[in-house]
Parts: sequence; C-alpha cells; structure tokens
Amino acid sequence: MSLTFQDVAALWKAEKRQYVKISSYAIYVHLLNRHLLPYFADRTDFEPRDVQDLIHAELAAGMSPKTVRDSLLVLKMILRYGTGIGAWKAIEFRAHFPTSAERRRELPLLTQSQQKQLLNHLTTHFSFRNLGLLICLHSGLRIGEVCGLQWKDLDLVSGEIHVRKTVSRICLNDGNDKAYELRIGTPKTPSSVRDIPMSKALLALIRPLRKVMDPEFYIASNAADPIEPRYYREYFHRVLAQLGIPRVRFHALRHSFATRCIESRCDYKTVSVILGHATISTTLDLYVHPGHSEKQKCIERMWKGLGK
Repeated sequence: MSLTFQDVAALWKAEKRQYVKISSYAIYVHLLNRHLLPYFADRTDFEPRDVQDLIHAELAAGMSPKTVRDSLLVLKMILRYGTGIGAWKAIEFRAHFPTSAERRRELPLLTQSQQKQLLNHLTTHFSFRNLGLLICLHSGLRIGEVCGLQWKDLDLVSGEIHVRKTVSRICLNDGNDKAYELRIGTPKTPSSVRDIPMSKALLALIRPLRKVMDPEFYIASNAADPIEPRYYREYFHRVLAQLGIPRVRFHALRHSFATRCIESRCDYKTVSVILGHATISTTLDLYVHPGHSEKQKCIERMWKGLGK
C-alpha cells in the first residue's frame, strides 16, 4: 500500500520535533494542518502543477504571499523527506506568484506626532506595562523579547539591555487536539541575542527602579511570571484607543523605532545590529520606508549638489 501525503507528514513530524525549537515545530504543524493537509492529504504522487494550483487556491482564499511561501517551505521539506524514505519519486518545483501578489505591503507605523504623544503618555502615566512599551519605543524589542525581559537584564553599569530570552504562546495543534503553552526560550535567531544601549532618558527612569526591584521579576508583569504576549498586545491596543491613535500592530513599535533611527541618519549596519537582524537587507526591506518629506529632502540635496 502506498503511503499518502498525510502518512509521510506524520513520520516527518515525529522526526522534525527532535531537531527544531518547539516554537518552530508549532509553526510547521499549523501550516501543515491549515494549508497543506486539506489539499494533499490522500495524495500519493505529485507534479509541479499541483504546487502551482495550491498557490492560486491559497491566494484566491485571501492568504498573504508570505503565508503561502511559508507553507511551500513546509511542503518542500515533506516532499524531500518522502523521497528520502522511498514513498514517491523526487519532485522539483518553482513557485510562480501573480504580479499583483508580489507587491510589497509596507507595515503601518506611528507618525512622529503619534510617537511623541505615546511617549509622553507612557512617561507621565507610570505602570510596569507602560514601562515595557516605553522600552520597546527606545530599543525596538519584539513583543516576545519585552515580555521576557527581567530586571536583571537591565545593566546599570554598562547602560545596556541584555536581550537573552523571548516569551511565546505556542499552539501545539497535533491532530484534533489543540493545546496552548507559554514558553520562555531563546530569541528568534542567534543575531537576536544582543546588547542594546539605553538612552539617557530611559536610563534615568530605570536607575532608581532597578535598585529596588527583584532582579528575577519580569518588568512588564512586575511578577515572577511573564505577561502573555497576547494579553500585552490587547493592553497596547487599549492604550492606543485611549489616546485616539489609530490601531496598529504591536510590531509597529519596532517598526517606528527602526524608521526613526534611519530618519536620524543612523547607519544601516548599526540599526540592523540593534534590531537583531542577521543582514542589513532585512532591515532595509522590512522597516525602512522613507516618507514624503525624506524623499523631498533627498531630491533637493541632489539638485543642490548639481548647483541648481
């Protein structure tokens, strides 16, 4: 009896779980269950055309190109695994996306006035949750990184934030059972393990607190256990609503930090290291979006250089 895609996927999962972080495994399983098994579950052979049909079906269903690409990565791993165990012949495919789907979507960010408004509110209305948001605006931390930040990670001697942990809410959706776990693990990539200098303003706020707080307590929760990223995201949205600032993703704090750094003419390599990116291109592609005023200044400088 031939092995179906679902059979091979089950074998692949059992092996993959031994070698990857639980957070990565959970993402793979989610993509498999949500996007691949409904389409390929009972298949025993594959052609490149099948992959292209999947792309069109997913895009037509409203999936983002990134989600489709992530699903294809999992598909490729399973197909290679199936080939390796002799379940089916090798298949090579190239994914082609419609031009309209390839248009880059810029992430929303806070305007300078909105960012100043938020900074002022967080500074004048102290709470530990507000302090976590303030740290994000000063450092570009990801939501999981700020949730995993403990007082001992704020170094008053060096004046640095030591990013060593991240908090994730992981869905272990294996089969029909869905279980969620809060995990404290290492940051997203080796480059994400980093030390970020604190601004003078942030350091002045942190210094008196750091001396009296339990070093093992998590900053945003002010407790021995971290706040769950989902709840912290909801709190952030309530703050925006209170201030009348249009709703944006929590990641907009990181996006705004990076954009303001570039607008201040910080060099790209330094910004990339602060953000914990492995390459400068990631920083430029994801976070650097010059506004109208920056583009206007660029053109004026060019003409000034020509003596016009």
